[in-house]
Amino acid sequence: MRLPNGMLMALTAVAVAASAIPAAHADILISIDKSAQRMTVRVDGEVRHVWAVSTGRPGYATPSGSYRAFRLEKDHYSREWDDAPMPHSIFFTPKGHAIHGSYETRRLGRPASHGCVRLAPGNAAKLFALVTSHGLGTTKVVVSDGPARARRTRVHARADVSAVRAALI
Repeated sequence: MRLPNGMLMALTAVAVAASAIPAAHADILISIDKSAQRMTVRVDGEVRHVWAVSTGRPGYATPSGSYRAFRLEKDHYSREWDDAPMPHSIFFTPKGHAIHGSYETRRLGRPASHGCVRLAPGNAAKLFALVTSHGLGTTKVVVSDGPARARRTRVHARADVSAVRAALI
């Protein structure tokens, strides 16, 4: 069956226009609580994973703050620490701090790193795949010292949530 030229041109225009629409993406928020040594991964606000981590031990602080992930390396080795393996690295500071897999799993749940955020290798692979599939530009990393004093009111807690949401925009 042969289409008339006008119809063929119209279908071609629709196809070109549809391909120009950006693909939908999800926002990823990786929250690291240093006091609890826990990471919570949210996709579009929904909790997907909660994992034990190891952040910086005394003298090797993991910096607190809000960051954008900017580099992924599947098979990275530390140039600073005797070529230590850092599988599935997600870099979030210009100084080289990353979230990565570690084979020192017995130390997860306690500060043990030189400043990076260590995960079990399987969890690091899952997180790396999630960030790869959704895009590096949609990934935010928030590192906190832990919950503030227990005396906070519900109003303060809501303000904290609002601040995190505003920071994602």
